[in-house]
Amino acid sequence: MRKSLKVLSGVIIVVVVALTYVWPYIVMEFAGSAHYTEQDRREYDFYTPDILREMPRISSHYDFDFANITGPASLVYAVRYYDTDDSSKVEDYLNLMGYKKQGTCHIEAVCWRRRDPHEIVTVSTLESPKAILVSVIYNF
Repeated sequence: MRKSLKVLSGVIIVVVVALTYVWPYIVMEFAGSAHYTEQDRREYDFYTPDILREMPRISSHYDFDFANITGPASLVYAVRYYDTDDSSKVEDYLNLMGYKKQGTCHIEAVCWRRRDPHEIVTVSTLESPKAILVSVIYNF
């Protein structure tokens, strides 16, 4: 009886430690939205797509957002660069990555597309506060 109690205690400890480590990722997987910075390593690594990770930082003050939109389903990843209105480096980067500027856009922004018909990149200039908003939208 004593040995089985030790084994059960060991299993419970392992399960608790594993859940403690995995729980934040479970919460992030089912989150409807998130607001984070590059210093929030867990969120940054989990949410941020490569296109936003590799995008030039056109301001020293920037942050990231994620939104899981239902009906019609979309995932929206965004970076907001504060205190700037010059998006030329972002546009150069998108051109270099093979994106093409579109003639029309579904919002007040400049839309960019590549091969994936479900992916849209938007570049918006915001006035208050002065900022550039780059969004990557995946429609399903």
